[in-house]
Amino acid sequence: MVKVFSIDGKESGSIELPEVFNTPVNYQTLKKAFLAEDSERFQLKYTDPMAGKRKVARLTKRRRSYKTSYGRGLDRTPRKTLSKVGTNFYYVGPVAPNTVGGREAHPPQAEKRLVKGINKKEKRMAIKMGIAASANIKEVSKFHNLGGLKELPIVIDGNLETLKKTKDAIKLLSAIGLENELNRVLNKKIRSGKGKLRGRKYKRKLSLVIVTGNEEKTSKAFSNLNTVVKSFKDILH
Repeated sequence: MVKVFSIDGKESGSIELPEVFNTPVNYQTLKKAFLAEDSERFQLKYTDPMAGKRKVARLTKRRRSYKTSYGRGLDRTPRKTLSKVGTNFYYVGPVAPNTVGGREAHPPQAEKRLVKGINKKEKRMAIKMGIAASANIKEVSKFHNLGGLKELPIVIDGNLETLKKTKDAIKLLSAIGLENELNRVLNKKIRSGKGKLRGRKYKRKLSLVIVTGNEEKTSKAFSNLNTVVKSFKDILH
């Protein structure tokens, strides 16, 4: 049983949690599911298969005097002829990785598989584990400042969707006991390095995940608090 709060921050009742919150958590499975989903945003990169190869180069090691590297102290790098005097050639090495304008030795391949797979049953179980882990106050307190909060998850009645102002959302969260968490989130720092010049000057920490029936209505009040507002449908998929 967990408490149910009104939008005034006062206790208005209690509710029994579903069985999914009792799912045992395996953090290796959670990590695997996260990496599988995160890998879907990766972009494939590769070089042109013909890059560095659009040149004609030939050099033989056969025992002869014309256009050969045999007995001349030359390595086996393919060479193209720029000029010659008799049987003396002025060579420039193309194509090979150790030459100017040559191909890459081990370029990124177009066939590389970037997306990591996960089994359907594992993915379903990972969703259940994630929901159960969100109610583990010992684990959540490692990353968030919960203050004097004694139990998770925090359940608020259906009037939450009627909040439209950020100040009302701050008032609600402070009344519940998340004032320290708000101070942690609203404190922003200037980013070190060149990220300041690229549209991400400030670093801010992420806060709550709010699961609601109507994402559009709820996000109006919480969008400026670095919260993640998701509908039930998005959480389960």
